[in-house]
Amino acid sequence: MNFSLIICTYNRRKAIENLMNSIANQTVYPNQIIIVDGSLTEDTKLYFETTNFKNLEYFLIDQTVRGLTKQRNFGISKVNATSEIVCFLDDDTILEPTYFAEICAAYEIHPDAYGVGGFITNEVSWEKNLPDYTQKVDEFSFDGYHRIEDKRFRLRKMLGLDSDVLPGYSPMFSHGRSVSFLPPSNKIYKVEQVMGGVSSFKREVLAKHQFSTYFEGYGLYEDAEFSIRVSKFGQLYINTRAKLAHHHDASGRPNQYCYGRMVVINGWYVWRTKNPSPKFIHQLKWHSISILLVLIRLTNVVTTSKRKEAFTESLGRITGWLSIVINRPKVIH
Repeated sequence: MNFSLIICTYNRRKAIENLMNSIANQTVYPNQIIIVDGSLTEDTKLYFETTNFKNLEYFLIDQTVRGLTKQRNFGISKVNATSEIVCFLDDDTILEPTYFAEICAAYEIHPDAYGVGGFITNEVSWEKNLPDYTQKVDEFSFDGYHRIEDKRFRLRKMLGLDSDVLPGYSPMFSHGRSVSFLPPSNKIYKVEQVMGGVSSFKREVLAKHQFSTYFEGYGLYEDAEFSIRVSKFGQLYINTRAKLAHHHDASGRPNQYCYGRMVVINGWYVWRTKNPSPKFIHQLKWHSISILLVLIRLTNVVTTSKRKEAFTESLGRITGWLSIVINRPKVIH
């Protein structure tokens, strides 16, 4: 299967080196690798000038194209006409050797797929259920596996605000369980959302749908908005055999206040992409969960050592929620 790979990077010279080394060890190698570098220095450019990766095209872009969604759209414009699939990877991921082989296999198994996402192995610890397994209050169980339940979801259950759909799908009030709640079962799951930094889509899909430039800069939740929009036209999947690690490099990330604002405002935008005209009960649940998450984050001011970060993020979430109430963004469908 002929496929292209787009990697958008920003001030992460060491992280992208680790990623490229894992790409070089793939059992199936990309027919085209497009690097879209928005870095403020030339460190990453110098790295690629001293390496010799096959099928690689490097672009150092200026401020007019800088930002995750703009860089992705720029990369899409450079994809070969012969490519059937376009893969996207965050620059701080490291692939297992069969990652691309498994992504391609999923398209062959499910020819109806509009997109296929990979499976991150290093963020959640899962255990397989034994024959006598009984689910505990602080555990989440799905498809024969269990993991520790996040405290926020435990509290949401108590308040009747838990997600009412499968992992990888968004409820009508949003705030669902992400694909990180899918277990390492080696199965392929139908989903509504894929994570942008470990995703792939058919080229014909990207010819009709582009990433929204509403999500400027860091672009938090831009992948959720894009995949929900695309899933209205065709099926998306997660292949848990397509494995990689995500190491969350701190370089290029926004400060905690800006992050907190984006969590709420961008989250609202994703919600209205899924549900443009929510019923009153859906509005009540969205706002209730958003306020609950602010209160949970505020408790971290006294329960963690990173008190300043917890406080500034909480402040960002509060101002983000107020801006939604006073002057909500216009959602472009």
